[in-house]
Amino acid sequence: MKKLVLCASVLALAACGGGETEPEAMEEKEAMAEEAAAPEGPVIPGSYDLVYGDGTVGSVTINEDGTYSGTQGDQAASGTVEDVDGKACFDPEGDEPALCWTNGDAAEDGSFTSTADDGSVVKVTPVTAE
Repeated sequence: MKKLVLCASVLALAACGGGETEPEAMEEKEAMAEEAAAPEGPVIPGSYDLVYGDGTVGSVTINEDGTYSGTQGDQAASGTVEDVDGKACFDPEGDEPALCWTNGDAAEDGSFTSTADDGSVVKVTPVTAE
């Protein structure tokens, strides 16, 4: 039976204001916006679409309280997730062991690749509200 392990990741949104602003003031404003919007660590609450290395698709939702629920193919899982040494570690309910993921750099669309300690790879894409 395939282990159901889900991951999530890094997504930072930075906003900059409009209007006529001096270049130095605009740079300072942008830096403050990026700092304020930059999440701490690899565990970011939200919903994500997943595509695993073998083509299996899934999804995961990470809640503010450190719990998650999701799917991988026709399997479902839930449990807790936490930042451990800069990795997103998912601990499913039941007997399955926790699995930690290292997130890569985000692309322009916010997607990124995450690699598990066991070598599994998944492409993670944040789900945007419509």
